[in-house]
Amino acid sequence: MKSSHRLLLLPVAIFFMAFWLLPVSRLLILPAEQDWRLYFVFLTEARYAWSLINTLGLSIGVTLVTLVLGAAVGLYLGRQQFPGRQLLLSILTLPLSFPGVIIGFFMILLAGRQGLVTDITQALGLGRFSFAYGLAGLFLAYLYFSLPRAIAAYAAAAQSMDKSVEEAARSLGARRWHIIRDVWMVQLESTTSACAAIVFATAMGAFGTAFTLSSQFEVLPITIYSEFTNFANFTLAASLSITLGLFTWFALFLTRRKETVAGVASQ
Repeated sequence: MKSSHRLLLLPVAIFFMAFWLLPVSRLLILPAEQDWRLYFVFLTEARYAWSLINTLGLSIGVTLVTLVLGAAVGLYLGRQQFPGRQLLLSILTLPLSFPGVIIGFFMILLAGRQGLVTDITQALGLGRFSFAYGLAGLFLAYLYFSLPRAIAAYAAAAQSMDKSVEEAARSLGARRWHIIRDVWMVQLESTTSACAAIVFATAMGAFGTAFTLSSQFEVLPITIYSEFTNFANFTLAASLSITLGLFTWFALFLTRRKETVAGVASQ
């Protein structure tokens, strides 16, 4: 490599060292300076174990529902042509421009203590019913935040699907379900894997929405935030951050590995 090319890489290398390598190295070393057992605190402390379980369960649930709904809507919009289609797609993907705090605020306006659902249930004589601050509120808010990504991904993938394979299957008498299973799902496998990884990783690390709504249901990003802001317990916060990062990284790693294997097999 020429010296001029090395000079061009120097700013990138400095940025990588300063804003990724050094902080991550410090994060990994910090728990060991106090007690190496802090790396496994989620196995020994019930509160942190439940926080991790809550986060994993919520993220997996949101991912599965997002894939089903996103695929259904995205495939329809990608395969059908009708007036207002682009406008509808742009409206459905509008939440991509909202930060997590605003999504949480939307949920409070809908199902908070002074929200629309509460007003309706009170008017019907059912009492003041709200669900914004627990599991249901977080789930719906995460789903609202994740669906636009899935819809956009599946709509784009649907437009590039090979329709000749589907037509051949129909000519051979394949039923609707068989076409979905053997044609659509096969062609959309890479989109599904990538979308699942992104939605899962986003849900695992979501902070703004959780910070707004998680007063009755604790998730790991809020636990980490609480440890280093309320208690100045940086070592424990670092340990929990490593745990959260490893689970998220593993999901992304499996996706990349699957895509690599699929690419090699296709060759």
